Amino acid sequence: MEIPYHRAAIGEEEIAEVVETLRSGWLTTGKRTRDFETAFAAYVDAEHAVAMNSCTAALHLALEACGVGEGDAVIVPTMTFAATAEVVRYLGAEPVFVDCLPDDGNLDSAGLDTAADQAQQQGRRLAAVMPVHYGGQACDMAAVHAFAEKNDGLRVIEDAAHCCPAHWREDENSAWRSVGSGSDVACFSFYANKCITTGEGGMATTDDADLAERMRIMSLHGLSKDAWKRFSSDGSPEYLILDAGYKYNLTDIASALGIHQLARADELRDRRRAVAEMYLQKLADVEEVRLPWEDENRQHAWHLFVVRLDVDALTIDRREFAGLLRERGITTSLHWRPLHMHPYYVEHCGHAAEDFPNAARLHDEMISLPLFPDMTEEQVDYVCDAIRGTVVEHLKTPASKT
Repeated sequence: MEIPYHRAAIGEEEIAEVVETLRSGWLTTGKRTRDFETAFAAYVDAEHAVAMNSCTAALHLALEACGVGEGDAVIVPTMTFAATAEVVRYLGAEPVFVDCLPDDGNLDSAGLDTAADQAQQQGRRLAAVMPVHYGGQACDMAAVHAFAEKNDGLRVIEDAAHCCPAHWREDENSAWRSVGSGSDVACFSFYANKCITTGEGGMATTDDADLAERMRIMSLHGLSKDAWKRFSSDGSPEYLILDAGYKYNLTDIASALGIHQLARADELRDRRRAVAEMYLQKLADVEEVRLPWEDENRQHAWHLFVVRLDVDALTIDRREFAGLLRERGITTSLHWRPLHMHPYYVEHCGHAAEDFPNAARLHDEMISLPLFPDMTEEQVDYVCDAIRGTVVEHLKTPASKT
């Protein structure tokens, strides 16, 4: 049996909307993108949403709009994808890394004060903190917001690439909040394997009209008007260049997908949750595989289903384990090598792996299993049987542990 790591759940409504967009003659940023932005802002309880061609673009322009610049410092978790830190470098600022929690991979808020001290010792202005919601479970945003308030209203920019839809609350007596609400900017991804997709795409949300306007202008060459405002029936063709911007706009073709994916977001999340619950039940008896969990004060998006191997109990490492699953037709992924362990940041920041021990340890243990909305119980059973068999075949004997 061949089981892909991910397969997007694209319905007939999405297909029909894309076809209609193609037939309309308006393919680039236009009415469909504006409709997608309006619907998305309402969905995550934000005042404004700005569609872009990637979450990376959204993160970049969020930092730029918040005034991050040359020589500043931005706190970034080391357990994240390349984009979170590279956008800091785009602006000539420096990422200051923070370790993750050992249980769910999210930012360890206990390390924020140390990171702030490090920035001060380097003589840098601490400009922003960028929490990442790992795998679809929101991190401790209450602690992040408290840290920001303590540091003169430090800007908070959420990397919510894994989190649509996802919610959090401070405790059982608090109201549920959508990921992205309450921060300066939140940035979402609609990449092909995300919970909702436009193929490629992203969105920045904010309650600040000035930040939204700045991001919108900078997302299209710094122009005062986009194509829709210039060439639609009630538009005007003249525009002004207000700043040296970028080419980050989202097309109406992509937004045609997004409109209907967003309408199905809760359904798609529930279907992912059902797959996750099957995994949790069927792998519960495999002691050498540690399973993800959902905090009682979180509503998980289940973008990733990340298991942790007890590598001390096995004769193979995670890469070899993933390779053996691939031989059985199962595609997995490895999320991630912590940023401080990549060659660029080793050279640029001078960190050793052990500087952030939780992230370094998780790097040796984690494998992301296939998870997608249309995954069947038969497919889940096949994956679980393959995992159980691989563990049994490569379990250390008592003698080898002495």
